[in-house]
Amino acid sequence: MEKRIGTITIVIGDKSAVAAVNENLSQYSDGILSRQGLPLRDKGLNIINIVIEATLNEINALTGNLGRLNGVEVKAIVSKQK
Repeated sequence: MEKRIGTITIVIGDKSAVAAVNENLSQYSDGILSRQGLPLRDKGLNIINIVIEATLNEINALTGNLGRLNGVEVKAIVSKQK
């Protein structure tokens, strides 16, 4: 399967989910090109932006795993170019 470039934005509203998010991301670390974190302490949120190069199945698996965590919202945008 062909790899694509995409971005994943993760919004963490529950601090207890941070460890699980990091564990999931480490499983896909081979495809992660860039990671930027932004803690918004006054709002109780942490935002992580990921640039990833992976197959659609891998991107969907990662976002699915993250989306099932309590207190975590996730969205992905994948380039149409193969």
